[in-house]
Amino acid sequence: MGKLEKRLSSSQMIILGFAVVILLGSMLLMLPVSSKSGTFSPFLDCLLTSTSAVCVTGLVVYDTAVHWTLFGQTVILILIQIGGMGVITVAAALSLAAGRKISLMQRSTMQDAISAPQVGGIVRFTGFILKGIILIELLGAAVMAPVFIRDYGFGEGLWMAVFHSISAFCNAGFDIVDDGVLFNSLMGYASDPVINLAVMLLIIVGGLGFLTWRDIYTNGIHIKRYRMQSKVILTMTAGLILIPTVYFFFFELNHLPLAERFWGAWFQAVTPRTAGFNTVDLNAMSESGQMLTALLMLIGGAPGSTAGGMKVTTFAVMAAVAAAVFKRRQNGRFFGRRIDDETVKNAATVFLMYIGLFLLGGMLISKLEGFPLLACLYECASAVGTVGLSLGITPELGWTSKLILTALMYIGRVGGLTLLFATLPATKNTMSRLPLEKISVG
Repeated sequence: MGKLEKRLSSSQMIILGFAVVILLGSMLLMLPVSSKSGTFSPFLDCLLTSTSAVCVTGLVVYDTAVHWTLFGQTVILILIQIGGMGVITVAAALSLAAGRKISLMQRSTMQDAISAPQVGGIVRFTGFILKGIILIELLGAAVMAPVFIRDYGFGEGLWMAVFHSISAFCNAGFDIVDDGVLFNSLMGYASDPVINLAVMLLIIVGGLGFLTWRDIYTNGIHIKRYRMQSKVILTMTAGLILIPTVYFFFFELNHLPLAERFWGAWFQAVTPRTAGFNTVDLNAMSESGQMLTALLMLIGGAPGSTAGGMKVTTFAVMAAVAAAVFKRRQNGRFFGRRIDDETVKNAATVFLMYIGLFLLGGMLISKLEGFPLLACLYECASAVGTVGLSLGITPELGWTSKLILTALMYIGRVGGLTLLFATLPATKNTMSRLPLEKISVG
């Protein structure tokens, strides 16, 4: 392992780790013991399911509660936990538990995996993350357990509470509610305040990012002491929840009873953070509502979190740069701090990659399958944003389209820049610069 680490960069270690876990999960899900039919499940369907679990997405071809046995569901839950924490973080946790020394190369890889600003203190920070994850998931399960035990009995209800707590915190969107309707997600609990609040809070906390956790833990309510990144994440998260909630309440769900409308609007605004649960009929929404949801899925959560998407910080940087152009400023700024050029270039690259993958994937699937373009774009936004919300077309797709969604989920989870840095050779920095010539834009 040591020799392999020396040959591979941090980015390559991350994408290789995710690939290995996905393949192992696929093989386990193929086994007859994983399916309730007692037969082998097709490899491609298992690959998509395993990728969806590791990449904490939630897009599936089988109803998780109906098709998979307890063993299969346990495999999926383990894959979700590994994907939510990050393969490198899990590997580091196992090394720490075994009493092994963490090498400098491993610390550097851990830094890249959780988007930490520096290598120093990374092992201690990883311990903080692990303790936080365990505590939050246990609290979530404890809150939901009485409701599920009431509906499904003690044993099954407790398992459902644990499963949904981990799935929500990891922003995965997998559910095991068996209410007689396939792919019904949490629609049976549309007006239940306990399930709604617990799942929404788990999604939000998981999507804030581990560095934001540390700021909150260290500084409490003294927001002025927070790092600029934490302030941006908290502000953007609040805005991207509140504004869509108002829209969904007044323009999309006004046909529902008041209680269901209230919880449904909040839930539908939170779930694209990138969780993938739903408590309302997504196909009943207007095209405007579906498109807004697709855009929210593309934005996603915070860097170094369990959420996917291009990240709220990427979107915020692009908005800040646009505001700077409108106001004729030299740089974008947040909270009295300017944004450096390297961050702007990275944000523009990630933004363009996600928009390109979203559009290209949607157009390809629409052409291959003959489905409406918006439905295909919705599915691709869900895949590349690692969300899991679906208009119901995923089970009906052909093998080529399933491979497209699988690739989008993988790219969305490991990160566009990570994949680029891992596959493209590094260029040597030189002091020479090409001649400058201006080009008109806009």
